[in-house]
Amino acid sequence: MSVFELDPRLARDTELVESFGLCQLRMMKDSRWPWFMLVPQRNDVSELFELTPLDQALLTFETNMVAAALKKATGAEKINVAAIGNIVRQLHVHIVARFDPDPNWPGPIWGYGQAEPYEDTAKQLLIKSLTENLVS
Repeated sequence: MSVFELDPRLARDTELVESFGLCQLRMMKDSRWPWFMLVPQRNDVSELFELTPLDQALLTFETNMVAAALKKATGAEKINVAAIGNIVRQLHVHIVARFDPDPNWPGPIWGYGQAEPYEDTAKQLLIKSLTENLVS
């Protein structure tokens, strides 16, 4: 089996939080929203249906696990989950906590404004809260 290769744009725009059975959990480098991403560690996959049935089940499980933990960690009104991939073709699933009001509420986050970097303490607190809620 070949070594997993992360798309350079995903590597540039995200930070690794941890790895699960199938996916890398990554955090977007944009503090405007609590925004995480799951990237299945499978090369040359751009669509959900290209995953094996077992990998599809694992992706659904890991997505639901992160979405529930993010909602609990942030108290968000809505958790947005999307696998778009029009620009970055490597399969990845966005999991975003949304609030009224947040930047561009209730519109989409994609292509809105410029990313704002995290202050390190705020980033670490969000990661800690999310990961604590993954296991509870």
